[in-house]
Amino acid sequence: MITKKNAKPTVLLVDDERGTREVLAKFMRLDYNVTLAEDGEAGLNLLEKNQYDLVLTDIRMPRADGFKILEKALAKENPPPCIMFTAYGSIETAVDAMRKGAFDFVTKPVNFDRLELVMKKALETKQIKEENIELKKRLDDKFGVTSIIGSSEGITRVIDTVRQVAPTKATVLIEGESGTGKELIAQSLHQLSGRKGKFMPVHCAALPETLLESELFGHEKGAFTGAVEDRKGRFELAAGGTLFLDEIGEIPLSVQVKLLRVLETRSFERLGGTETIQADVRIVAATNKDLERMVAEGTFREDLFYRLNVVTVLLPPLRERRDDIPLLVRHYMAQFASENGKTELGIDESAMAALSAYNWPGNIRELRNCVERMVVLCRGQELTIDNVPANIRENISPGITKSLLAPAASCDLERNEKLLIERALNECGGNRSKAAEKLGISRRTLHRKLNLYNLE
Repeated sequence: MITKKNAKPTVLLVDDERGTREVLAKFMRLDYNVTLAEDGEAGLNLLEKNQYDLVLTDIRMPRADGFKILEKALAKENPPPCIMFTAYGSIETAVDAMRKGAFDFVTKPVNFDRLELVMKKALETKQIKEENIELKKRLDDKFGVTSIIGSSEGITRVIDTVRQVAPTKATVLIEGESGTGKELIAQSLHQLSGRKGKFMPVHCAALPETLLESELFGHEKGAFTGAVEDRKGRFELAAGGTLFLDEIGEIPLSVQVKLLRVLETRSFERLGGTETIQADVRIVAATNKDLERMVAEGTFREDLFYRLNVVTVLLPPLRERRDDIPLLVRHYMAQFASENGKTELGIDESAMAALSAYNWPGNIRELRNCVERMVVLCRGQELTIDNVPANIRENISPGITKSLLAPAASCDLERNEKLLIERALNECGGNRSKAAEKLGISRRTLHRKLNLYNLE
């Protein structure tokens, strides 16, 4: 597991050249906890006893070469990514190492900027994999399904309510804006209920009044024109299970009356029939409308509202659970990368910042579609601010500095870099750690840039 936030990642550095080890260790020790091994055999012994976040190893070494180190690292239960060092004349050997599972390689003499970038990407990739594993485990523990994602305070309250209510027979009303995942909550209620019957969704707004009544209660042959045979409705088909009435606020008053009777008596008749049928079904309803206001306006029955509103689950919109956005983004990145035959992608800080700052009027449904588009159109191995749709970049919350997310108008690279550094320091009150985080670089790189541009 990667070291906890605010702690330094652990790195095993294996190289038989003492000078190289000392220079690299001095370079890394500001941002990493570095353990040194003077040759391959020492590296193997350390890997046997310890867990590291990252392994850096030379390929050509006495007693045990870099391939042995790579093999040992990949065999661990939580394998650390491996970066290989190689001379310019041995690029083919380094490429062979990547085929065998190395994350990347860096040529000697080492370019520190290149090494810093590769190390950062390796740790980010490992973090994404571990977060996905942890998410699936947490979701399995809480739901028995893997479709609800989030750990914010708002979604945690929802999860706790679902777990408490699911085993009961209580009718549940799920309220929330469009795209917040109301059907997923309904599925989770059914999954945890222990009921043996089916989960049966009915999207009430998609059916006209005559068809909706038949869809819910069924009909007898000859009940209306076109009724050429008996047909069971959703209440019968969902026997022993859960009937999910989505967009309950769209049900016409005439159908509301019959639905109320089912909730009161747990029985109904098919259209055109006289036989009373028992309704052994759990009702879960959902709406994005204000039902209390509809009751006041006379468009929704008050008695039906109170029958439905035994337990209310209020789903917060995505803008009120921003802490969950990175989890959702990474989940959908992995899903759509897999579906489109792409290797696992990374995402840079500016792109994630833009996605986290946007208000998402379409909630999770909009975010999902956005990430799918970004993954499909991405040409490299990392989603960047350029992959974020223009409408999102242009409508982010004021808390994110647009100048740090958009390319500068001038093509003078050094001038613009200097201006961005000055702006970040000003916005962070001179705090270099925060400025480096805002700029998406390490403190060491920021320190080097400050010296370069005489900004100390």
